Amino acid sequence: MAAYDVALLTDRRYENPSPENVDWYVGHILEEDELVRAGLERRGLSSVRVDWARGDFDWKSVRSAVFRTTWDYFQRFEEFSGWLDRVTLDTRLINSVELVRWNLDKHYLADLAGRGIRTVPTHYLEVGEPAPVRELLARAGWEHAVLKPTVSGAARHTYRIDRENAAAHDDLLAGLLEVEAMMLQPFQNEIVASGELTLVVIGGRCTHAVRKVAKQGDFRVQDDHGGTVHPHEPTREEMLFAERAAAACRPVPVYGRVDVVRDNDGELALMELELVEPELFLRFHPPAADTFAEKLAERVRDY
Repeated sequence: MAAYDVALLTDRRYENPSPENVDWYVGHILEEDELVRAGLERRGLSSVRVDWARGDFDWKSVRSAVFRTTWDYFQRFEEFSGWLDRVTLDTRLINSVELVRWNLDKHYLADLAGRGIRTVPTHYLEVGEPAPVRELLARAGWEHAVLKPTVSGAARHTYRIDRENAAAHDDLLAGLLEVEAMMLQPFQNEIVASGELTLVVIGGRCTHAVRKVAKQGDFRVQDDHGGTVHPHEPTREEMLFAERAAAACRPVPVYGRVDVVRDNDGELALMELELVEPELFLRFHPPAADTFAEKLAERVRDY
């Protein structure tokens, strides 16, 4: 018999931090996991927070494992990919391993666009592909663009590029393309005007939203780069867009985060659909943690 019903997956930095290492950032992680843990407990389910990479943990001791803050996976991608192969032999993953593998690489945006979801236009640059940046911009007809890896997080190797500084990025891009695929997107003016909208979808329904805003002079909304998070009351249009994006996935996720922007044509467009380890901003809307716990409980009971 399993010792726990649910493992809340994190990484080694956050599994059991000492009090002196609990700053505001780690405090938010612990606060939100506690909201989920309490929701599970109210439904008679036990849980444990565990580093996904722990070599001494028996994954057969948990009935299911839900991705929460495995925020080092893109820095340890090969190790993480191998772990996915192994852990699915011992427990069930939420979201499912098929969905996680698909969502790890932002080529998924092309799939969603093909399923009718409006996305920010994306040009993919595959490993080994020659790519003079100025030529790429000219070919696409873009004056300003953002360059980033297809597998990444926390704005790693994310650069704002225009036709004036394009040539200065050629060597950088050539080096990156030796080891990983990249993507180029037209810069969306709304990002610096009012930020990026994040909508949380749980069990197919949008529960709440926040707006992420870059610091003055930057375009990266992540708090790693000085970005801030603000409450946002989503409109019906925004909620329906997020729910349609989640419903377009195969299989449909139990939970996820839908990052959208008003694109340069004034339409809602998908920036990113995060199904692997999304920050859900439950502290901004604690009832969503209870909804999350209920959907997890339904899935665990199905096993």
